[in-house]
Amino acid sequence: MSGTPAAARACILAAVLCAIWCTLPAFTPDTPVPWGTAVLLAALGLGCETAGRRSPPGGPGPVAAGAFLPVLLAASFLLPPAAAALVAVGGSLAGRVEQPPYAARRIWRAAQLALTCAAASWAYATLGGPATLGGGGAAPDFPRALLPACAAALAFSLVLTALDAVVLAAAERRPVHRSVYELLPPALGPHLVHALAGLMTAVLWRSPYGPLSALLVLLPMYLSCWVFAQYHREQAAHRATIRALVHAVDIKDTYTRGHSERVGRASVLIARELGMDDRRVEGLRFAGILHDIGKLGVPTRVLRKDGPLTPEERRIMELHPEYGHEIVRGIGFLDEARDAILHHHERLDGSGYPYGLSGSRIPEFARVVAVADAFDAMTSTRSYRRARPVPAALAELKRCAGSQFDPRMVGALDRALRRHGWSEADTAVTADEPREPQGPHAPLESHAPLESHTPLEAHGPRGPRGAAAGARRDAPPVPRARSAAPLSGPSRDRRR
Repeated sequence: MSGTPAAARACILAAVLCAIWCTLPAFTPDTPVPWGTAVLLAALGLGCETAGRRSPPGGPGPVAAGAFLPVLLAASFLLPPAAAALVAVGGSLAGRVEQPPYAARRIWRAAQLALTCAAASWAYATLGGPATLGGGGAAPDFPRALLPACAAALAFSLVLTALDAVVLAAAERRPVHRSVYELLPPALGPHLVHALAGLMTAVLWRSPYGPLSALLVLLPMYLSCWVFAQYHREQAAHRATIRALVHAVDIKDTYTRGHSERVGRASVLIARELGMDDRRVEGLRFAGILHDIGKLGVPTRVLRKDGPLTPEERRIMELHPEYGHEIVRGIGFLDEARDAILHHHERLDGSGYPYGLSGSRIPEFARVVAVADAFDAMTSTRSYRRARPVPAALAELKRCAGSQFDPRMVGALDRALRRHGWSEADTAVTADEPREPQGPHAPLESHAPLESHTPLEAHGPRGPRGAAAGARRDAPPVPRARSAAPLSGPSRDRRR
């Protein structure tokens, strides 16, 4: 516990002392404790926690199922407060801890859950819960049994949240009210569900079928918790994969660092404005973040070239959407995001790349990411020119709507920004070391026509002195066999 702040150590010590005080009545002759029930429940909780630390065969790694709350709540219903507190200790000390300091976290968790179970048992007993469980030939009293069970779940949530808030305030100086606001609402629902499972366990435990029948409730509940933990671990692995890919792009193309995350945020704003469900919103966030992943396949000399690109280099740059699609093809959870990575440079008029799709043939995700991509390019400060104000960027997007961008997506971004805004943190400098622009074309601040000042112009690789900004104007367009449209306006910049 040497790395634990002094205030946090004091909180842990106080919680341990309070937990010990709560368990003392269990050892006095005046308190009848069904020790057989307490030992069986403690062993069941310990077994669940131990199993949660092991790797499933062929699985991604150990899955922590938590303290297995139905067992603890069943103990709160079947035992007096002192004995219920004891049941929580063994499993808590044996449970998996993700981060150091391991000893301090285990001790805190044991004391915290002991106090929480004692509070839940006290609330349950105060409302006459034990009399509603039946047993001894009497039938359980439903629905009256639900009221004390719900009260116990509420007490469990309140005490657990309060203790978490106190230790966070001591260890991280986080305001107590903020922690309560963040932790309590998400905990109430799951704790109520666990309380109902614990109530069914307690009823079966008291029934003529005995404790063995309680496993009919606990085993499916444990498997559900295990599957849920597996799902969250898989989601964490997905996020880690995305972070690693984006970090690789940022290392290779340092002049657009942070661009991918901002495109992801802008894509989410558009998606929510369009009323997409949560699954598609998350997919669009991944699409925005990974839209430039194909730059990993573009030679670094092309990405960072200090000067105009040759026609051959432009053709190489135009391959980056296809490279990106190949990179993520085997990542199943990306789903529609793969289409956005491949087609986010298509134009509504058919003069985009790589396949010259037009109109509704361009996937919806790609049309969203194209708008978010161009918006961030214009509102981000680059090493060779300053950021445009948000209203100016939106005006440019509206001007290009119908030819380059989907007007529906542009309108959705406009409405979303009016509602939520776009913070200064979202328009930070994207180059590692911003330099003063040089050359006659570097500032890019005049009100020039789109042919010389386009929303897509800001995405390409830059030379360290902004030479590429001027080169994009001077280099001749590359003819395209599949489209007779000239490469004017936004389509000129093939370095994005």
